[in-house]
Amino acid sequence: MDSKSLEEIVNKELEEVSPTSEQELEQLKNKLLGKDGIINSQLKNIKNFSPEEKKVFGRNANLLKDKITNFINNNLEKIKLASINKKIKNEKLDISIDGVNYSTAAYHIITKTIDEILEFFIQNGFKIIDGPEVESDYYCFEQVNIPKDHIARDMQDTFYFDESILLRTHTSSNQVREMEINKDKFKQLAIISPGKVYRRDTDDATHSHQFTQIEGMLIGEKINLGNLKSILDLFIKFFYGKDRKTRLRTSYFPFTEPSVEVDVSCGICNLNGCSACKNEGWIEILGAGMIHPEVLKNGGYDPEKVSGFAFGIGVERVAMLKYNIRDIRHLYNNDLELFNLFIGENI
Repeated sequence: MDSKSLEEIVNKELEEVSPTSEQELEQLKNKLLGKDGIINSQLKNIKNFSPEEKKVFGRNANLLKDKITNFINNNLEKIKLASINKKIKNEKLDISIDGVNYSTAAYHIITKTIDEILEFFIQNGFKIIDGPEVESDYYCFEQVNIPKDHIARDMQDTFYFDESILLRTHTSSNQVREMEINKDKFKQLAIISPGKVYRRDTDDATHSHQFTQIEGMLIGEKINLGNLKSILDLFIKFFYGKDRKTRLRTSYFPFTEPSVEVDVSCGICNLNGCSACKNEGWIEILGAGMIHPEVLKNGGYDPEKVSGFAFGIGVERVAMLKYNIRDIRHLYNNDLELFNLFIGENI
């Protein structure tokens, strides 16, 4: 068979077929271009041709292969497009039908509270840092002035992996870690550190074995208790409202000296006394104080040259006071009815 006869056969095959599916195109491809197809069957006879005939036949055979390939590809695109159009037509939406109402997502109350607190302190020059939840006894206790057998450890019993590794009881361990990093390049150090902490508490309306704490610290020259009072007073007005007042009471923490408990004026009775504040007019929200000289030394600082303050905010506590939630367990029980009350800011 010469190249002209082969071309006539191929053209006839292409003219007679009207493929409507990918399977039909695959069958046509095998018939014309397959191992035992028309083209390859004729190429097997090329050995009997003269050199000039081989050249002409080979060139024409390649042109026919290109023609067949283009035919198959073009029809394949048409079939795919027809399939898509059919699918679109069958799945067409009737926009006149009422849509489905989906509930609006919102931040979890704890996340929302953390973001609000961080927003204030970032605006006032504090840097956010992080630290490990699985902590060493060295950083969790010893470096914050709570040596072994110190009575304060009884107040912060936690979950131990062994004698030296535990789940942290507070974020105060991040203080010394950050102090060590910056001790040789001293400048005013202002950090805020949020994270989960763990205590072996019996869960009830006001206690949880896991809760969220935000540690704050400022170290610099001539930092004093008045600076601490000022920043906390500004924070409370930012978080609870400009009419709220701040009160400091003496307390004890092993990592601060002096130490204070910080109260906020009751937003319900405005210092007149009510059931929410147990008729005291004030509600305790956090602990704070001037960083103990031993903690400064442990972090690589000279307490004769610099001073600083630190505070720890219990996120759940301040959130419960702001949103009038009476049981801390509501924050962890995935109560959608409760959380629907606080949906307002979309994610």
